[in-house]
Amino acid sequence: MAKTAADCTTMAEIRENIDRVDNGLMALFAERWTFIRRAAEIKAGLGIPADVPERVRQVRDNAHRNAEAHGLEGGFYEEIWAQLIQHAIAYEKAELGEP
Repeated sequence: MAKTAADCTTMAEIRENIDRVDNGLMALFAERWTFIRRAAEIKAGLGIPADVPERVRQVRDNAHRNAEAHGLEGGFYEEIWAQLIQHAIAYEKAELGEP
């Protein structure tokens, strides 16, 4: 059953809710990936390369700022997003036939 952290009184409840949140995060990542796939399709039609450095910087900055707005360590989450971005760029390069 979904609980807040403050409502949990046992490690089993903590673990159950961490697993619940992790599953929700995966659902959001799956949704995010639908946009990555669609971006590759649109970029192909417009001749836009997979790697657009100014957009990469913007997404990393957004991750940093959003993390801090939620009381999290901005730099740590920016680095996680850097990995997400590189994975997406690699996918788009393959889809676009870029080296």
